[in-house]
Amino acid sequence: MYKTALENNMGLKKLFNTKSLTQAGIIAALYVALTLASYPFSYGQVQFRLSEALTVLPAYTMTAIPGIYVGCIVANILGGSMVDAVVGSLASLIAAILSRYMPKKWLVPLPPVLANAVIIGFELNYLYDLNLYACMASVGFGELVICYGLGYPLMKVLDKYKNKIFK
Repeated sequence: MYKTALENNMGLKKLFNTKSLTQAGIIAALYVALTLASYPFSYGQVQFRLSEALTVLPAYTMTAIPGIYVGCIVANILGGSMVDAVVGSLASLIAAILSRYMPKKWLVPLPPVLANAVIIGFELNYLYDLNLYACMASVGFGELVICYGLGYPLMKVLDKYKNKIFK
């Protein structure tokens, strides 16, 4: 048990060094920039956030988890609402953590699709009194298109360069 605690502490030290914080900051900034660049399609019942393609990054580096989470918070404060900043960012955090531990490469984009469909679906249902299943389906569809249509090809590119990018 002591060894596990020590190993976990070493993992935290690796996560909170200058290089890791810089990587997380860059990922957060990219998430915000891509969300705002696709602004008309980034919020609402039907969402096609280009930034959601970045949700595959936790498969390559642990620093992507806080990067995506913080990026989502900032993007939702700037273009969404405070409720979305809390609830939507929580969905992204859950998805990022689950993506990190997917056993197969093709499963990595799935947690953001499911987490956002369910959590953001409930959020939209609650905030705007929209049909719950329609909200889940529309958010899930947008996530599916972006995460598998852009995120999965991004993984193919990252596989070639991961040793140079994420050392």
